[in-house]
Amino acid sequence: MFSEDIKILATEILDLCRKNDLKIATAESCTGGLIIGALTEIAGSSDVVERGFITYTNLAKQQSLQVNPVTLNRYGAVSEQTAKEMVFGALTESEASIAVAVTGVAGPDGGSAEKPVGLVHMAAQKWGNDPLHEEYRFGDIGRSEVREATIIAALTLLKKVI
Repeated sequence: MFSEDIKILATEILDLCRKNDLKIATAESCTGGLIIGALTEIAGSSDVVERGFITYTNLAKQQSLQVNPVTLNRYGAVSEQTAKEMVFGALTESEASIAVAVTGVAGPDGGSAEKPVGLVHMAAQKWGNDPLHEEYRFGDIGRSEVREATIIAALTLLKKVI
């Protein structure tokens, strides 16, 4: 189901979390649960994976992750500010000690001049530390390709934060 590169990254993250006694949560919009899916694809991941939030709509981001409606109105769902609030929400609404959040425009529709298809904001945070944010502009490479690139980038960011 997932590429060998994704499986390798997911395995590395799970091993690092075990060594550092960390539990993971994800907060996903444009990937629709694929990041948590990649982690749970690895047998034995239940000792590290705490939970995943799939918050595709603004209302879901507000209800599940406590994303401030003012943030969504001012900056939009696809923004650095929203990604940071999503990752913080994933930590505070779970028992995880580390989390990653992604929000973006996977396409083929939904893009604009300001926020084109392929734009993804992500944040990762270890409990007690500031979030680390990254912005990607993958381009209009196809919905599946944007989502796969996002999984790889999010797992890589998570690895940096660990």
